[in-house]
Amino acid sequence: MSTKSWQISRRTMLKGVGAVMGLPLLEAMSPLAGFGKAAAKPSLPVRMAVLYMPNGVNGHHWTPTGHGRDFELSPILSPLAKVKDDILVLTELWNAASDTGDGHYVKTGGFLTGTTITRTTGSNVCSGGISMDQIAAQRIGNLTPLPSIELGIEPTWTFVDTQVGFTTIYGGHIAWNTPNTPLAKEINPQLAFDRLFRSDNAATRSNPEENQSVIDLVLEDAKRLQRKVGKADQNKLNEYLDSVRSVERRIEFDRKRVLGEYHADPLLAREMENYRGRLQAYHAAPEQHHGDHTEHVRLMLDLMVLAFWSDSTRVSTFMFGNAVSGRNFSFLDGVKGSHHEISHHQDDATKLEEYKLINIWHLQQYAYMLEKMKSIKEGEGNLLDNSMVLFGAGMRDGNAHNPHNLPLVLAGKGGGGIATGRHLVYPKQTPLCNLYRSMLTRMGSPMPKFADSTGELEGIADPNFSGVKA
Repeated sequence: MSTKSWQISRRTMLKGVGAVMGLPLLEAMSPLAGFGKAAAKPSLPVRMAVLYMPNGVNGHHWTPTGHGRDFELSPILSPLAKVKDDILVLTELWNAASDTGDGHYVKTGGFLTGTTITRTTGSNVCSGGISMDQIAAQRIGNLTPLPSIELGIEPTWTFVDTQVGFTTIYGGHIAWNTPNTPLAKEINPQLAFDRLFRSDNAATRSNPEENQSVIDLVLEDAKRLQRKVGKADQNKLNEYLDSVRSVERRIEFDRKRVLGEYHADPLLAREMENYRGRLQAYHAAPEQHHGDHTEHVRLMLDLMVLAFWSDSTRVSTFMFGNAVSGRNFSFLDGVKGSHHEISHHQDDATKLEEYKLINIWHLQQYAYMLEKMKSIKEGEGNLLDNSMVLFGAGMRDGNAHNPHNLPLVLAGKGGGGIATGRHLVYPKQTPLCNLYRSMLTRMGSPMPKFADSTGELEGIADPNFSGVKA
């Protein structure tokens, strides 16, 4: 059967001078029906994201009450109320390989590898393994323009933490392409946006205001496509292009806001002229900065959603902060101080309350991303249905640096292979890597063994499984 003008390839891109944009799944991408047969539905890709939070949680307010489907969200998890039916709260998983050495770097550097990092102060870093996200990227990354995308909000520090004898490089990475090669994360929303949607070196131009909107650059191509597809696809395209334009405008507004913060300081103003996110000068001592960085985080999460929606990549990681992050959270009502310092609460009631409020803020950002994904229709479901979005930390309690019973939430149905809406309580010391094996299988990258895994995580596909009380 010949291809009709209104049938287009899943790999169709909108193009313009200096711009290239992937597209959301459209009805016109469905294979045409053969004689006497219904049109086949397009296959829906599964995406995977990991959101990493440093410094652990206030364990007194993390764990839900009840288990299985009969559970109530805890105070820290309360921001997830609107997506409660789309999550699994996983209790009693741990990363045994991180139960050694320094309190922070071992937990961060080995969070996605399930291995123990090598103690070093030099350039001979070694995570002990490839991170699970990169196993997926190496196996399916050829299917998308970008194998994976790594994002964050703080630059990787490259000095030696003399208190523990580790290079801080470990604290700025959770994604490892090889045991000796961490993947750099992008902290600048503009550069991350350009990586997704620009085909030239626009990101290196000295004046970002010279960059024409990518929507304007691909507008003629978009109009041609609009004339080919049906009404439903036209609406989807408009929604998608409006979302890209909105993020692009917010990035520009944020750039100007950050520049404005430093207009009175000639040295910083000079450094900020080329705007490379929150530059090293801005992040060098984050505990000194009281500014609200919520918009920076949300821009990065929006970019992850756009990357998945446009099938630019199916694998992504995001770090809310580096290990030992001292970012100040005084912008929150009831909080006075930095995240790391407050996490060492020493059971002080005031600090524990501040710790809880910081944790709630992180879950609010996670909920923001999940709700946005759920609002995007895809096939007979939505983008979240066809994804797995893991939120977690490498330690339970920041005061004790405890890697047992890690705070973990998995959102999304993984293309239908996960039965959500439950709190699953496993036997104590169930390997975290069992979860990773299950996620890799749903990404089309099954592993017979991953680090200390003993199998895939029991029950995540069984709606009647409620876990085993520890």
